[in-house]
Amino acid sequence: MNNPIGHELSQNIAALNQVQMTAIELGLKFGPKLLVACLILLAGYFVGRWVGRFMESMLLKLELDVTIRILLVRLVRILVLGMFGVLALQNLGIELLPLIAGLGVAGAGLALAMQGVLSNLAAGLTIVFTRPFKVGEYISIVGEEGQVEVISLFNTVLSHPDLSRVIIPNRKIAGEILHNYGQVRQVNLSVSVAYDADLSTALTCINALLAANPKVLREPVPLVQVATLADSSVNIGIRPWVSITAFPTAAGDINKAILESFRANDIAIPFPQQEIRLLGQG
Repeated sequence: MNNPIGHELSQNIAALNQVQMTAIELGLKFGPKLLVACLILLAGYFVGRWVGRFMESMLLKLELDVTIRILLVRLVRILVLGMFGVLALQNLGIELLPLIAGLGVAGAGLALAMQGVLSNLAAGLTIVFTRPFKVGEYISIVGEEGQVEVISLFNTVLSHPDLSRVIIPNRKIAGEILHNYGQVRQVNLSVSVAYDADLSTALTCINALLAANPKVLREPVPLVQVATLADSSVNIGIRPWVSITAFPTAAGDINKAILESFRANDIAIPFPQQEIRLLGQG
């Protein structure tokens, strides 16, 4: 009488033996190729790093912008690794033409699903290579302004004067009107003096305090001139240049110094006033 348990056990053992034989056969057939493919990819990783370091040293001599340098080094590393990846696939006997066709179809679908990301990427490449602004410069665009901290392929990060950070997608920057202040900004101030005040003394005081202020740059030369002749005062325009970091506090320091200097030299700052005459009826 046949034992059903023993028969089932023998079938399981036979199946395990078949799986083991198949695994050994596949290992003997594809194992060496897989090992060689892994070694090729490993070699590509180290060769890519070496080529990237060599490329970076060459670009440092050209004094390229840091963003462009990092992008080119990464592209070279990816290109080298991709070439070794192709060699690894060929070693495994994989047909590349059907794979490339499949990747093309998948890439088209992915591009449709990631239009926003790809538009940011395209705009980022445009910014990197056209260089409308650089890291460290102060810019104003799309209603935002700040000092450029990071320029990546997808967004640009600005540090705002209120110590916050503004992250702008690159597609919002490309094609927009950009105001690039560079590394310096001009402070726009105005002070009024009375018509009977000594104008030459007032201008001398302003020029002296600007020259003594460490935040005011010597070049470009500060612009101090009579701006307008108002109804009850002479308005003096004061436009010194300061660094980006000094801009938030420079106006307050200069206004304080002007007030103290005018008080010390008896220069009157007029206040708004109106004279009203009541005419009686004859």
